[in-house]
Amino acid sequence: MTKPSIVIVGGGFSGSLLALHLLGVLREAANIHLIERGPAFGRGLAFSTRLPEHVLNVRAGNMSAYPDRPTHFQDWLAQTAGKPSDPFSFAPRWVYGDYLQGELRAAAQSASAAGRLDLVQDEVVSVRRAQGRLRVQLAVGRALDADIVVLATGHGAATAPVGAKARFAADPSYIVDPWASGALDAVGRDDPILLLGSGLTAIDVIASLDGRGHRGKILALSRRGLLPHRHARISGDPAAWMPRAGEPLSQALARFRRDADRMSDWRRAFDGLRSATQDLWRGLDQAQRRRFLRHLRPWWDIHRHRMAPEVADRISAHLDEGRLRVAAGRLSELRPEAGGVTATWRPRGQTTRVAERARWVINCTGAEGDPNRSDNPLVRDLIATGMVRADPLKLGLEADDEGRLVGADGTAQAGLLGIGPIIRGGLWEVVAVPDIRLEAQRLAARIAAGLRARLPLAG
Repeated sequence: MTKPSIVIVGGGFSGSLLALHLLGVLREAANIHLIERGPAFGRGLAFSTRLPEHVLNVRAGNMSAYPDRPTHFQDWLAQTAGKPSDPFSFAPRWVYGDYLQGELRAAAQSASAAGRLDLVQDEVVSVRRAQGRLRVQLAVGRALDADIVVLATGHGAATAPVGAKARFAADPSYIVDPWASGALDAVGRDDPILLLGSGLTAIDVIASLDGRGHRGKILALSRRGLLPHRHARISGDPAAWMPRAGEPLSQALARFRRDADRMSDWRRAFDGLRSATQDLWRGLDQAQRRRFLRHLRPWWDIHRHRMAPEVADRISAHLDEGRLRVAAGRLSELRPEAGGVTATWRPRGQTTRVAERARWVINCTGAEGDPNRSDNPLVRDLIATGMVRADPLKLGLEADDEGRLVGADGTAQAGLLGIGPIIRGGLWEVVAVPDIRLEAQRLAARIAAGLRARLPLAG
């Protein structure tokens, strides 16, 4: 009997980690095809950077690829460096990419994976149902028949301006995607820059500019003018915190803030909330989720997604020197002028507008979440054929509690699954390594159980 086949679309962190877990739980029982359209497996956008200024936003002690081996990455760092590794250290992202690639390479070369882990450097352009299976069409013309297809396509491209702001993107001084190849090559050492956004994307762009020797003035403009908080060493384990049955969100939030205030460091409370976050999100109706996104998300993000201490020190130095300013407001107009633009923006809570000169305007609003605006041909095709649909909040694709993607008719698609940021709308916290690794372990177990129920597997 032919072995069942699993196709994972996307060879970044989510897809690679799922492949590793599937190899472990299915053993000899299935063939796995890991398909990546980018230049390297195991890296994705986050871990492809080679700049030493780009470090992880999570401490080494919490970056293991395996939930049941929490010190695995820390031990790997120690072995690689030949000396003990500090669990509170923040490694360069390219180092973590090496770690992931090494794990994937070792798994592919293992005896149990021989002949059944297929690494395919190509792009999936469509998925169709054919004779009870899923036919996966690749850009080069090859087609794969699969029993399970998992979308692990990551965050997507940078968010493009919409509506009135779309005209800004046509200006040659506007950099829509700072991660695109060569996007920052034309930036001069002393060029004044306007960043649209003040979150972690903006922090990464500042690090990229620093690495290129840029010393010009930078204004980071966002609706609330908030910067991410810094990581800090905390004494004691994270303080486990759970909502009470039937407790309204407003009361739970107030109780959480009181509990955090009583602690020596609020980070203990916030880190302890991690295990309850997905259950809290699932307990909210769509109206409550929209209110969270509209009013609380910026505050959540700056507390939850923090800067490494060395990065926070660099940003503080830029602020003290006056090289960096952070302002709350909304961009009104970009007026092209010789050698740059004049940006007009309205400070938050004011009616008067401010005009400032900039050589470059860089979009730092983060990755596109709305799949209806995706640049991925597979996502566009799946939506067009009705096999998937956007979640109600346009954060990604809609999925049920088992990870199955939901079609245009509201029915969960058998055999078509999602993992990672692509299904954020149903889980909220599934974008960072500690969350994705646990979801990968769970999904691998569900896939194995489902295949064993349908087919006489020996794994």
